[in-house]
Amino acid sequence: MVKVPSKVSVIVPVYNVERYLAKCLDSLVNQSLQNIEIVIVNDGSSDGSASIIKQYSEKYPDKVKAFTKENGGLSDARNFGIDKATGDHFGFVDSDDHVSGTMFEEMLGLALKHDAEMVICNIQKVDEEGNVTQKLTQIPNMTEKIDLETNFSVFSDLSYFACNKLFRKELFAYKRFKKGVHFEDIQLIPQLLLECKTLAQTQNFHYQYLERSDSISKTHNEKGLDILKAVEDVEEFFKTSKYSLKTKELKGFQVLEGIYTFLAYLAFVKNETQFYEMSRELDIFIKKRGIKMKDILCYSRFDKNYLLSLPVKKIIFYLLFFTGQKKLIKKLI
Repeated sequence: MVKVPSKVSVIVPVYNVERYLAKCLDSLVNQSLQNIEIVIVNDGSSDGSASIIKQYSEKYPDKVKAFTKENGGLSDARNFGIDKATGDHFGFVDSDDHVSGTMFEEMLGLALKHDAEMVICNIQKVDEEGNVTQKLTQIPNMTEKIDLETNFSVFSDLSYFACNKLFRKELFAYKRFKKGVHFEDIQLIPQLLLECKTLAQTQNFHYQYLERSDSISKTHNEKGLDILKAVEDVEEFFKTSKYSLKTKELKGFQVLEGIYTFLAYLAFVKNETQFYEMSRELDIFIKKRGIKMKDILCYSRFDKNYLLSLPVKKIIFYLLFFTGQKKLIKKLI
């Protein structure tokens, strides 16, 4: 019996991205990996996205599978794509981003070579002119193959984007992106990692994340509280996982995602009432978990103090808030 080569399904949710969609799809239909299907989910777009999708599905019928559904948000569109995908491995690409031509060939090769349930690549942010604005290295201090049992520090170091990873389809047997929330990646991807035994990685910057000038993510409001809720969901799953005794790494995850990621969002909340309410929720989050100032100040990522990567103003705000200096905080904002 001839073994069928492994296939990758790339799931692309689309919502009103006519300006960027062709570049995204070009990068996918021209992948060096031949055994690939591109599952495009039009999530109720009202612009010209549907016409662009139609062009690609007609031009590349062997690669592109196109679907249209009522608007339900990013999580709902991704879940719809998962249900339609037929590959052995799943990838997720946002429709305003693009990827290198060898991304999925290399990542699938690493998955098969190391029998890894999840493969990770680096990300770089680009502007609308194609200029690289920031390089996001994921886990530079680890080898190509990562055994989680002996290298579980990855759990508290990793950036939990869905888009720079390749997943074995079995990880989604009972898991889906949570609907109706923001920061769904922080909620789900750590739970998938907790189901893994082996990861693999490449240091290549395969994923090109577009920083759009009109991005909805520029609007910062109380929806940022979903970050804290996502961490809570991960904490519950952690208790029943095979890594439940690794509490040091759990605390690192709480500090990175629950505090630093939240602060990175909070720093751009302009509404003063929302700002203070969200700050209070962060304070409750910290006290409930018994996180101390030293846990935050001493947190390191890739052998560097993570505070050093944050804006000075944000550091000052946080230290003042934690010590109750709210009058001084008001002057800062």
